[in-house]
Amino acid sequence: MAAAHSANISWRLQAFEAHSSSVLCLALGKSSGRLLVTGGEDCRVNLWAVNKPNCIMSFTGHKNPVECVQFNVSEDQIITGSQSGSIRVWDMEAAKILRTLMGHKANITSLAFHPYSDFLASSSMDTNIKLWDIRRKGCVFRYTGHTQAVRSVAFSPDGRWLASASDDKTVKLWDLNQGKMLTEFTSHSASVSIVQFHPTEYLLASGSSDRTVKLWDLEKFTKVGSVEGSTTPIRCICFSPDGDCLYSGAADSLRVLGWEPDCCFDVVPVGWGKVSDLAICNQQLIGVSHQLSTVSSYVVDLKRVKRSGSAVQGVVQDNQSLTETKDPKGNALRRSYERPMTSCSAQGVKQRLDAERRSPEGERRSPSEDEADEKVSTAEIHNPEDYKEIFQPKNVICRTPPRIPEPFTAPPEDDSVVSISRQLKDLVSPFPDKQQGPPPLASSTPVQRVEPTVVSSVKQPASSNPAPAAPPPLPPPVTTAMCKPQPKIILSDRKEPIGLNVADFLPAPPNNRGRSPSDADALAQIKKGHETMCVMLSSRHRNLETVRGVWARDDIRSALDAAASMNDLSIVVDILNIINLHPLLWRLDLCTTIIPQTEKLLQSKYESYMQTGCTSLKLIMKHFWRLISDTLKAPPSVGVDITREERHQKCAACYKQLKNLSRLVRNKASQVGRHGSTFRELQLLMAPLDDSL
Repeated sequence: MAAAHSANISWRLQAFEAHSSSVLCLALGKSSGRLLVTGGEDCRVNLWAVNKPNCIMSFTGHKNPVECVQFNVSEDQIITGSQSGSIRVWDMEAAKILRTLMGHKANITSLAFHPYSDFLASSSMDTNIKLWDIRRKGCVFRYTGHTQAVRSVAFSPDGRWLASASDDKTVKLWDLNQGKMLTEFTSHSASVSIVQFHPTEYLLASGSSDRTVKLWDLEKFTKVGSVEGSTTPIRCICFSPDGDCLYSGAADSLRVLGWEPDCCFDVVPVGWGKVSDLAICNQQLIGVSHQLSTVSSYVVDLKRVKRSGSAVQGVVQDNQSLTETKDPKGNALRRSYERPMTSCSAQGVKQRLDAERRSPEGERRSPSEDEADEKVSTAEIHNPEDYKEIFQPKNVICRTPPRIPEPFTAPPEDDSVVSISRQLKDLVSPFPDKQQGPPPLASSTPVQRVEPTVVSSVKQPASSNPAPAAPPPLPPPVTTAMCKPQPKIILSDRKEPIGLNVADFLPAPPNNRGRSPSDADALAQIKKGHETMCVMLSSRHRNLETVRGVWARDDIRSALDAAASMNDLSIVVDILNIINLHPLLWRLDLCTTIIPQTEKLLQSKYESYMQTGCTSLKLIMKHFWRLISDTLKAPPSVGVDITREERHQKCAACYKQLKNLSRLVRNKASQVGRHGSTFRELQLLMAPLDDSL
């Protein structure tokens, strides 16, 4: 069966009806590769989980067909653009609209979130590119210079540059701080449809309808590569995470490209048609396409794709011999991106903010107009289970290594594989753990003990056939001892293990026809999950060592960020238990990281987690509420004060998060017992939040 699966390099994962009318745009979440957003002619925006048939959420509010959608880096916000030129920013965790931005005079063609700040870029058929401040609801700057529709925009990894591609056959590079064009690349012979920055090096790739992919050096502003050979226009491109190669998607295939020298390492036939976006996750490339109202997703197994070495015959450019064995990356060493200490909003962009907003284009909107738009814009949750699992993982404690989605399984080549798997399944012993090795570790395996399943063997009537036969399926045996329901809150001083029921290991009652499990069987059930538990604890220890190393090398803020990025609340609890004992270590920077984690802890089912979260929240309110309140109430300063602006942003973020937490604390304060008492104390501390700033 494994051989059959490995024979598939690419396959279609699913196809489904995404809208009631034609689908006009779609985008994948690049971080996870598991979220998909679609925009349609029906003026709706739908959110999907890849390889799941049901829509998670629908966003309504656009009055014209939606022609562009995009996720932010953390995949908790999306931006959408319509034919009328309006842009909307949606918060998926809160299931509501955040902003409505008006200013373009024609169809929105491309959208991009800034990698670090609250900015986004948009391009339009009106040939303009606009940089927007989401927090201030306004256009920061307008970049002009293209003579035809702009098809793609992309921020550089350090957030300082913006690249744009246009139907005028050019690629332009813009400096966000200076507000001007740095350079223009003009080697394409047809409209340029897509641009993409290299993840680490000063390198830019562009794909065009002229069926070529070109690469540009951003230090010397010169062309360093041009790969031809595609039979159809280039629709999308994507660098590999390590930056060693470039994936190019056309209507009939996926091509793996290299540069210096120019070459095509591999060509994978994929009949995905109008492929619109690519994402890479778990050594698989996911591509999505649309045709009328149908959306299809495809998977390419990158482990079976050639990404280095000699080029595919017939694709080498510039008459280069196949016998040459040059390094695919050549000898050139390019400069790497560095994240700036302050974002582009701190200097040049802010200096132009007021002047741009006084422009006669009507880009500033009154509060009443924004409120009216927000009333007609709604987010409807269709699948609460998937929504809570993805956007509100409050009640699930993930005590595992950083969560990596399981790779998609390739379909079998024919039905014989399925029949063989059924036969193998029928021959499995009632106690597989005695004969097989430990089960594979899934990324979603919880650290709490796996509940054992006791299988009782039922005596079969005598048969004339001496050969052993598999017993027919029987209903589960009726036992008088039932498992006690687990409490809603798991106390920190509990006296009995979770997941074990002693009655499962006692002799069966006389009226039960099934035989009791033997000592060996009972021991096997007790050991079930033990090796998984050991792996989980070892992983937790490694994660803590990693956080400790970051703390020693950098600072406590970096250590907390590292702990939060692991998606393991147990690591966060361990770190908070240390710094809660040392209030002098706390700074405003820490609050912006700790408060979101505190919200998860307060909704945990573990009492110890709630206690840690309550302690952290008390420290924040006692030591930082006065600073937050005074900063937000202070009148605006004259001139540019970068430090004050950054402090104001942090205080505003803390206030918004604390406001959400106050509602949670208020709901939990109605509980009885010691938990309710703790939350009532917190409610008193958070009472000043009810006063409007």
